Amino acid sequence: MIISLVAATPVLAQGGRGGMMGDASHQVDMQVFHQLFEHRAEIDRQVTKRADGIETLTESTNPEVTRLLKTHASAMLARVKEARPIHQRDPLFAELFKHTDQIVASYQPTAKGVRVVETSKDPYVVKLLQAHADLIGAFLANGMSEMMKNYPVPERPQE
Repeated sequence: MIISLVAATPVLAQGGRGGMMGDASHQVDMQVFHQLFEHRAEIDRQVTKRADGIETLTESTNPEVTRLLKTHASAMLARVKEARPIHQRDPLFAELFKHTDQIVASYQPTAKGVRVVETSKDPYVVKLLQAHADLIGAFLANGMSEMMKNYPVPERPQE
């Protein structure tokens, strides 16, 4: 089963603090995120950079981590579809959520996790998607300390 999500027209995040606590599901999403950090050594992630975006396969042999991966992927892709930002203090996340209307995302549950494909027709958004994929790899490699850093926005490609 492949679940496709096409981003909606961006809407303003509700609440203040730059979108950090902007909606009712934020707390639950962050709890799942933190649980994944706690089990990051049990997560295997493969990233394929494509001309039009990225494809990732993220899995675990731990059934609880597998459940968390599926929950997280579904929640984050819903955030993209509904233009509900998260982690807005980071410039890369903030910029990525400005372009949700140009992202086509789908995910396919696997026996041990999830396969996600995110694409765009806009070369700049492709660069944002690929930079985000690199950032998630750094999160998994280095843990919570990596999340506290800010990441630069890639330069726009020359047209």
